[in-house]
Order: sequence, then C-alpha cells, then structure tokens
Amino acid sequence: MTIKEAILKSLEDINIPTVYSELYDHIISNNYYDFKDAKTPSATVSGSLSNFIRLGDTRVKRLKETGGTFSYYLTKNEASLDIETIVPPSNQVNKKLAKKDTYEERDLHKLLISYLKTTDIYSKTIFHEQSNRTDEHQKWIHPDIVGIKFLKLQTNVSQTFLKAINRVDTFEISSFEVKKEINSDYELKKSFFQAVSNSSWANYGYLVAFEISDNLTEEMERLNQSFGIGIIALKANPYESKILYQPKYKDLDFKTIDKLCKINKEFEKFIEQTEKLMTASDKYIKATEKELDEFCDPYFLTDTEVEKYCIEKHIPSENSN
Repeated sequence: MTIKEAILKSLEDINIPTVYSELYDHIISNNYYDFKDAKTPSATVSGSLSNFIRLGDTRVKRLKETGGTFSYYLTKNEASLDIETIVPPSNQVNKKLAKKDTYEERDLHKLLISYLKTTDIYSKTIFHEQSNRTDEHQKWIHPDIVGIKFLKLQTNVSQTFLKAINRVDTFEISSFEVKKEINSDYELKKSFFQAVSNSSWANYGYLVAFEISDNLTEEMERLNQSFGIGIIALKANPYESKILYQPKYKDLDFKTIDKLCKINKEFEKFIEQTEKLMTASDKYIKATEKELDEFCDPYFLTDTEVEKYCIEKHIPSENSN
C-alpha cells in the first residue's frame, strides 16, 4: 500500500474519528505500510492527513479537538457516525488543561489583517466596548474589523476622472466578523446572521473562521447564495487563507455608517481617514496613504514573526496535528 491507502484502510477499520498517533499505531500493527525510509514515521502520517484536507481530497474529513489537535474519519461513514454528538475521550481528559493554553478570538485579528494587506485592503479592528453605548445588543451592528480597498487605475488622469464623475466607485468598504471555530449547524447560522447584521452598511460582508467543520460545506454554500455574505477560512499562516465563498456587492448604507460614527470614535476616524485619502491632491497622496496605514492595525512583515506570534498566543498550526 501507499501511505494514503494505508490511512484510508485504517480509517475504514477503526470507523470512528481517530487522531494521527492512533492511526500510525494501527498501520504498524497491521503491517499496512513500511516506514523504513521515514525518519519520523508518525509525522509522515500526520503530514499525509493534513494533505488530504489541504488539497481538498473529499474522502477524508476531520474534527477539531479541544487542544488544537484533530481527529479524522471517512466521509462516506459520516452519516453513521453521528458527528455532532461525538466528543473524543481526549477532550474530556484534557479539557481543563487545554483551556489554559487556548487563544482568544481577537488574537486572530492580526492574522486576518496580514492576509487582507496582501490583497491591498487597509483594515482596522473596531472595539465595540469603546462605543458610547452600554446596550449589549449594540454589538450586533459593530463589525469586528472594517477594511477599505481603493480602486487603482493605471494613470492619474483616469483616476482623477473617475473621482470626478463618481467617488463611490473609487473604493470598496468591507466588514469582517471573526470567529475562532464553527463546528455545528447552530454555530454556523448564529455566526452567519451576526455577520449579516454587522455588515448591512458595507459593500461586502465576510464571516471569517479559523476552524470550520468540513460537514458544513453545503449549508455554507446555501447561506452564501441566499444572503451574499462571503466566507474566509483563516490559517495560522495568514498567506494560506482562502475565500471559500465570494460576497455579493451592496451599496453603502450611509444611515448606518452615520450611526456607527456617532457611537464609535474609532469607526468615525476610520471613515475620516478614508475620506482624506479619497480627496487628497496628488502631491499629498503618499503621505495620506502612510497616515491611513499607520492608523490601521499592524500586520506581519515576515514568516518568522507569524510563527513566533502563533506560538505565543497558542494558535494551532497545520503541524500541530
């Protein structure tokens, strides 16, 4: 057998969600694969399992456990496994311990900010607790992150001409709702409609999650088609993040923008910085762009910074299977 065939056969044999170390033990005990050329054979199993997911091989799916590890199962057996009620035993043993070493939702913001920067989007975290309203329900109009992308034409003449005839078309504003993980149909719907509410004012709305259960694909596609909210799968290496479903364009809702400006000074300043860049004369463009960049959230400059940050914040990577 190849290593992939050995993994598929072992998943078939075990027939419950299984972590990579148990799969490795099963392969060895049944002589399914010879690891003689592998320096770290269990890591070979882990890497091969990650490749099933990373390359979109639909035969295998995974569940996230409470410590950042994953258990794997065959897609064809999903109906008989009753995935939503399965809690791997290691979760119960390590639940209290793992809770100490977990990351916060806002720890993911810098990863998303860095990914957005590669697509020329300036983005800023909006802290709902800084608003001058104490009503808890006000959170449902606050985005987690706002972003703006300016349309860049090839010549200054065409750029100036576009601004003169229709300034709204010179930029696109997006809203981002960020979640650590979405593991069930209920969590998906709750998070999705929070994103719908929080992005009603923007050109584009996104739901961003660090972990999304593989068995929610059909429902994500249905919600995306019905409500036009895009979905981004965020990765520990932010440059590997992917837009799973594209958002639909909407006109800006200036009444809601005005309301957000009134209750949140950071949002108001973001809109102010946007307006300054849009209206700046050519000789001040670079300085105004730098001012906006400095106002927005910081982002990673090197891969080393990313790796160090994820370790410090206990954000699991693909290698922590």
